[in-house]
Amino acid sequence: MTEQDNSRGKPAPAPARPADDAPGLPARRLAANLIDEVLRAGTALDETYERMSPAFGLDAADAALARAIAITAFRRLGTIQHAINARLERGSPKNSGPFEPILVAGAAQILFLDVPDHAAVDLAIRHLHEDARSARYVALGNALLRRLARERDAILNGSAAPFADTPPWLAESWRSAYGDETAAAIAASHADEPPLDLSVKGDAEGWAEKLGGIVLPTGSVRLRERSPVPSLPGFAEGEWWVQDAAAALPALLLAPKPGERIADLCAAPGGKTAQLAAAGAAVTAVDRSAPRLRRLRANLERLGLTAEILATDAANWQAEPFDAVLLDAPCSATGTIRRHPDVAWTKTPEDRDKLAALQARLLDAAARLTRPGGRLVYCTCSLEPEEGENQIDAFLAANPDFARVPIKPEDIGGLPEAINAAGDLRTLPHQLRGESPRLSGWTGFYASRLIRL
Repeated sequence: MTEQDNSRGKPAPAPARPADDAPGLPARRLAANLIDEVLRAGTALDETYERMSPAFGLDAADAALARAIAITAFRRLGTIQHAINARLERGSPKNSGPFEPILVAGAAQILFLDVPDHAAVDLAIRHLHEDARSARYVALGNALLRRLARERDAILNGSAAPFADTPPWLAESWRSAYGDETAAAIAASHADEPPLDLSVKGDAEGWAEKLGGIVLPTGSVRLRERSPVPSLPGFAEGEWWVQDAAAALPALLLAPKPGERIADLCAAPGGKTAQLAAAGAAVTAVDRSAPRLRRLRANLERLGLTAEILATDAANWQAEPFDAVLLDAPCSATGTIRRHPDVAWTKTPEDRDKLAALQARLLDAAARLTRPGGRLVYCTCSLEPEEGENQIDAFLAANPDFARVPIKPEDIGGLPEAINAAGDLRTLPHQLRGESPRLSGWTGFYASRLIRL
């Protein structure tokens, strides 16, 4: 089975729902379409879901099921692909339309979700019948899915290899950067559902009690149970916002002061902008994406915070130098795989290298915007040294008027394991262990704190 079958061409439009549609089939249609589109076009799952789902007209429960199937498929795609390939003696049939994504969606349900086997198989077969190309292989699909159900225990027992659900290039990259043991721990952490963290304006202990959460050493609130965010106390009142605990650290390292002029480059969707504004800084939020800035503006309005918002390319933007600059540069986002498992299967080494070149240009621009004596924090949500450590090493070698300000454990809640030998922040997904997987881990982040001499 391949990740991509160009013989399928462009994805078909969402089919109209027949009056006698089998319950649950529309959700499976959307799930298979999401899997196909993300693998075929390399688009982000969340963005693809937001774009595609309205055309399917699903109720909230079916939409949530479709998304859960797709997320699970990407979280365990290596295991699923191996299980399917091992049971297709002649390989996946060519010119078979949506055969592959339908099988992947069915396998995700059979192997990893609490869905009755007969429902997963029956609805997949109904779905295969809807396209003339895949309908020719209904018998093959039926036999394969039923075999997966029968052999589920053996498949899952055989999926315990450390990198079973990690693309080889990423496994190699992490081994090289962190060693075999840490690389395996990173990969293992991606099998768990991510935690839900909040940044609060104040009284973290009080909000943790109200929301049934815990206060992390860094000050973020982590919820014990996942609930619809808009329905939670304090959301409408703008008392807090959703932000991964690791993603909250770069703004913390910048140590914003009331009245300081601070530039937040590549700012959308605005979590760090909110942190800086909540500290009383005069923030200028810059991002090239006008749609993403609309989301940032809406977030600030809900929170009752203000910032100057500019839709422009930060690499070419010119302004009077700032007291401090925060650059959260576009990156491969491999540190977010636990939260966005599609990233592992849509990013390539070529993507990483292209983004690294962009990061270097943005870092140079950020330096120009930092006044003498001012602070600059560079960060990415990537596990790849090319987008983190290597960037800062090259920057400091070329810019003797900047120096690193080493991070101390007390700067980040007393967590020395999240600081590398050079004194930079390096969080890893398997760190920050809690009482359960649900309360453990955070995004893989890199950040370096610099000062202009």
